[in-house]
Amino acid sequence: MELDNNLLTTFVERWRRETHTFHLLEGEATITLKDIALLTDLSINGEAIIESLKKSEASWGPFILEHLGIEVPTVAEAGHKPPLDKSMLSIPWLVSHVGALGENATEEQVDRYACVYIIGLIGGVLFPNKSNRYMHCMWLLLLLGD
Repeated sequence: MELDNNLLTTFVERWRRETHTFHLLEGEATITLKDIALLTDLSINGEAIIESLKKSEASWGPFILEHLGIEVPTVAEAGHKPPLDKSMLSIPWLVSHVGALGENATEEQVDRYACVYIIGLIGGVLFPNKSNRYMHCMWLLLLLGD
């Protein structure tokens, strides 16, 4: 299947960011869940694939300590935001507190390093927030939870 550049250009020109719709001759049109299902070949029927990710803000520190073995302070250093601010975790802080792997690293250290590396990819590359420094802790729950 070859892309029709004229059709793509027309759609780009008719997209309205304010309403998240295409303004076509027939009226407004938007992308639906069924459209996404057809494009990605994902099922939209059946059970949800995730559950509620709400946790109290105070429970993220103990969760990170339990699963990564890193104690995250909730108090800021002079002139900085704390590494764990509400439900947002500082990715640079987390990476700096894991450290480098030595030649004699244990399996536990390698697992922790791999987890933090994946967390950095998810929070900093795949699903970054506006700051590109903090990620929502809900991603930790999906990665490290049961």
